[in-house]
Amino acid sequence: MTRKMGSCACGGGAAHFSRNRVLALVFCLWSLVSLSCAARLSVSREKLEVQKHLNRLNKPAVKSIESPDGDTIDCVHMSHQPAFDHPYLKDHKIQMRPSYHPEGRVFDDNKASTESKGTTNPITQLWHVNGKCPEGTIPIRRTKKDDVLRASSVKRYGKKKHRAIPQPRSADPDLINESGHQHAIAYVEGDKYYGAKATINVWEPKIQQANEFSLSQLWILGGSFGQDLNSIEAGWQVSPDLYGDNNTRLFTYWTSDAYQATGCYNLLCSGFIQINSEIAMGASISPVSGFRSSQYDISILVWKVKSKALVFTFSSKLNS
Repeated sequence: MTRKMGSCACGGGAAHFSRNRVLALVFCLWSLVSLSCAARLSVSREKLEVQKHLNRLNKPAVKSIESPDGDTIDCVHMSHQPAFDHPYLKDHKIQMRPSYHPEGRVFDDNKASTESKGTTNPITQLWHVNGKCPEGTIPIRRTKKDDVLRASSVKRYGKKKHRAIPQPRSADPDLINESGHQHAIAYVEGDKYYGAKATINVWEPKIQQANEFSLSQLWILGGSFGQDLNSIEAGWQVSPDLYGDNNTRLFTYWTSDAYQATGCYNLLCSGFIQINSEIAMGASISPVSGFRSSQYDISILVWKVKSKALVFTFSSKLNS
């Protein structure tokens, strides 16, 4: 009897074990299916989010121009540019000419060019070889899906990475290696400034890794590197992470809260109003300087015209 009971108990245990194993297997399969569905939903959600962002950035074009470097330049009506997506700019009236222009030899490109070899002209960009935008439109580099996917998130696309922000006013700045960011800076401070001008030689440095970048810029700061920093930047940059190639490109950047939530590169968010129909922010500059060859400069002038308004002008000079 004991043996039978034992046998019966043993048989019952095996059945119980088998049921548990089946339940565990079913639970495991259900978990895998759930994870697979969740992954598909996540991918679908990401695709939808990316497409919505592309629709916000890429406005309807009056004309599109294919650039030799693979960019597409969309000629967008001036009043339809991304800047006017901002609620504060909904009823903004575009001012085609600034109410004030700084005077003096340093601000007059024509006078300056007579004292040195070379001719001052508007900046030339690679897409110009295939056409120009009609009057009343502005050229905007079309954002591609791959551009957005290279960013850490859709929300962070077109914004600086915090580790890439040097602090030039540090008491003892580490100009050799600050968070992997090597830079050299010349700056002035301590007075009231209403504008600035810089002439920058244009090069095409070779970038070895996709997450590296190189730039030369004019940088205007207000406030401190806390939460109240205002920053305006303009110059040229080589950034495979942002553009997907090693071309030298014209850029601007702005922020009003120390690079936290506001601001972006070029026209990748609302706030920067463009009126020029010849320059595409983020587009490739051509030509560039060469070793023991012709030298190519760009001049950037920024000045204040209102309590909260700044004007950018760009020009170039080829020195033979």
